[in-house]
Amino acid sequence: MFEEHDLFILVSASFVQQVYDVTKYLKDHPGGDEVLLSATGKDATDDFEDVGHSDSARDMLDQYYVGEIDISTIPTKTTYKPPNSNQDK
Repeated sequence: MFEEHDLFILVSASFVQQVYDVTKYLKDHPGGDEVLLSATGKDATDDFEDVGHSDSARDMLDQYYVGEIDISTIPTKTTYKPPNSNQDK
């Protein structure tokens, strides 16, 4: 059902933790892919709310909705480690 490379974020809504598969939106995100990558594997509610998304951005989440998750199973920190941008090419 899900692939290893699928990208999921979690956002709270009315005391329910909702899961979104934003894999297809990664390249189109106005803030860049690093913003979404850094929000994966953890509760991304604060990340989402701190930006001040528009109503249309909030409505856009509907098309990426996967389901809900038990909040007691959510890690408090992300597991994604951004690549070192100073590496030799």
